[in-house]
Amino acid sequence: MSDQPEDPFDSEKPALSSTRRRFLGGLAAIGAGGALAGCTPSSATPAQPAPLTPAELNHALRDNVKTVVVIYAENRSFNNLFANFPGTEKPLSKLKPGDYQQRDRDGSLLTNLPPAWGGVLQLGPQTVEGVTYPSGVQYQENLPNAPFPLKGPQGEDLPMGLVTRDLWHVFYQNQMQINGGRNDQFVAWADSGGLTMGYYPQSRYALRLWDLAEEFVLCDNFFQGAFGGSFLNHQYLISATAPVYPNASTSVAKSQIATLMSDNPTDTRLKPLPASPASAMQGPPQFGPSAITPDGYAVNTLAPPYWPTWIRDPDRPDYSKPDLPNVLVPQRHDHIGDKLSRKGVDWAWYAGGWQATLDQFKDSPGIPKIPNFQYHHQPFNYFVQQGPEHPEERQRRLRDGGLGDDPSSNHFLADAAAGKLPAVTFYKPQGNLNMHAGYADVTSGDRHIVRVVKTLRESPQWKNMVVVVTVDENGGWWDHVAPPEGDRWGPGSRIPALVISPFARKGTVDHTVYDTASILRLITRVFDLEKLDGLAERDKAMAMRGQPLMGDLTNALTFNR
Repeated sequence: MSDQPEDPFDSEKPALSSTRRRFLGGLAAIGAGGALAGCTPSSATPAQPAPLTPAELNHALRDNVKTVVVIYAENRSFNNLFANFPGTEKPLSKLKPGDYQQRDRDGSLLTNLPPAWGGVLQLGPQTVEGVTYPSGVQYQENLPNAPFPLKGPQGEDLPMGLVTRDLWHVFYQNQMQINGGRNDQFVAWADSGGLTMGYYPQSRYALRLWDLAEEFVLCDNFFQGAFGGSFLNHQYLISATAPVYPNASTSVAKSQIATLMSDNPTDTRLKPLPASPASAMQGPPQFGPSAITPDGYAVNTLAPPYWPTWIRDPDRPDYSKPDLPNVLVPQRHDHIGDKLSRKGVDWAWYAGGWQATLDQFKDSPGIPKIPNFQYHHQPFNYFVQQGPEHPEERQRRLRDGGLGDDPSSNHFLADAAAGKLPAVTFYKPQGNLNMHAGYADVTSGDRHIVRVVKTLRESPQWKNMVVVVTVDENGGWWDHVAPPEGDRWGPGSRIPALVISPFARKGTVDHTVYDTASILRLITRVFDLEKLDGLAERDKAMAMRGQPLMGDLTNALTFNR
């Protein structure tokens, strides 16, 4: 097994290829709320014209942007994939020990990282390029208290085509890991030990998304909108708030309510079980259920009330089996689709594997593994507005994303190629192509997303399109950049986000502070929508502290007067 290399941040330092541009200089641009924020352009970029006024920008957006496409992948922190991307404001290679050293559960500084509990792989042995990697074992041992490049048993870069074990990414633990912005207890409150500190050093050469990031815009201060995992962040993506479970304490779901360190229902600290190890060096922490807050908000995974879900109601096949504690009640609050519909703007959510899953369900009591379809990644399937009571609306908005990269079997790609995408389009790749640790590898998702972007760039709609490529949350992987203080729900850890468009400030790294709901802010501005309550609530919380409001991604775009 390999030990930590001498340089904990970059074990390989070959010269960058000609396509790996260095970004120099600075650029001020008008952002949301009139705040100034920077983009770092390449040294060859000519002097930029004065930024548009907010009114001019509104006119330019509405005149030029006709289609907004959101590609929503899974579970990678910025560091995990883009740690030392040229031009980033706070690259991993420039950190000092105080910026990354991790502390134990009692607050003391760790001497070494604990092992990856359960091993690096947990799906059984995997073979990549003729090499078989064993599961359930350590590949790197005696690691110092620092970020480290992920390596295999012989010291080679860990292939990005391997499916690593999953890491905790949950509401309370994410806040405990962030630890007030210090980001120094990721190891302490992880189930994966020191693995959370790992990153892929070869991503600059092996990740095709790097090429897109160099050509268009990479956002290096983009944070997951909500603390925790996929369920809540998908809900935040479409509504900018947490779902509710009314009267949870007297409902069938009462067993899912979190036990916190105090009686304050907004306490961010989940109470460990009595048998939980005192130190991160002794094993993963142990907690009870935490899907619902004591005051009735759903923050960790609950299944949809409609099919497809965990267990089908045999008497009403379009619904979940009733009286299950881990199923969310139907939601009724506004989401971005409601705002668009009221304005007469077409929109849809394309889910990879949707139709294949429905077809498999016809005679099946449970979810088939075709193709790793994730029910809790379908946020509109939790809402009455798109439920079985409204079959025409449901069919129009919840569309099949098909399978794989072939437009003949991927309906999203077929619609994109034909120029038939709705004005606001969300695309959720199927499970094995979304990059989620535990059941998907990075390479497959990377290739799929780049293939999708290629199709979009060849679409008749491209000339008036803005594409946002991001992930739902960090997946438990550590990041060193402190999220800004927002509201009760987030934002959480930093994640990668790319803005790809004919209007992009090409070849730049955008340092503007964004979160997942910045996508909603852009959509709201482009289509002149009424603002969602959740956006207003975060704005109010930040304004009361004198903070700049979250950006709306317009700093990543440029238009001629």
